[in-house]
Amino acid sequence: MVKEKPNSVRIYDKEGFRLRAACICVRSEAETEVLLVTSSRRPELWIVPGGGVEPDEESSVTAEREVLEEAGVVGKLGRCLGVFENREHMHRTEVFVLTVEKELDEWEDSRSIGRKRQWFSVDEALTQLALHKPIQRHYLQKLKHSKAPPDEAEADTTTTAASADET
Repeated sequence: MVKEKPNSVRIYDKEGFRLRAACICVRSEAETEVLLVTSSRRPELWIVPGGGVEPDEESSVTAEREVLEEAGVVGKLGRCLGVFENREHMHRTEVFVLTVEKELDEWEDSRSIGRKRQWFSVDEALTQLALHKPIQRHYLQKLKHSKAPPDEAEADTTTTAASADET
């Protein structure tokens, strides 16, 4: 079942790219396990939770709202991994890391479209994303290569969003 959002307004930048936000949800600060959700279009496949930025909404707020709606989790929003560009679908997605603190038993998409969530090792998640959303693999590759050593983690709480060409 495809998720419909009546009254949803899509926001575009000056170059015509739709603005989106997403979170790589991690189980702990070790960042060895990530949470994926089933696709609304193809429920046998797994994706990173995320969605469109709404008017007057910061992308960090969008990211947290989307993981609550799609994955039923809340947590501590961490660093930004960057802005990832998809020229084929004409969208730019700002991706954050969220350390999950609570998993709800039921959530909006589990009730409305039967969406599921599952924890994967980073390498397993890379394999799953290759089947349906290979562009989202870039998010996890950036996660693997951007983790600050433990003594620097607190000092580096923000990362400048860099554009990555995903086509």
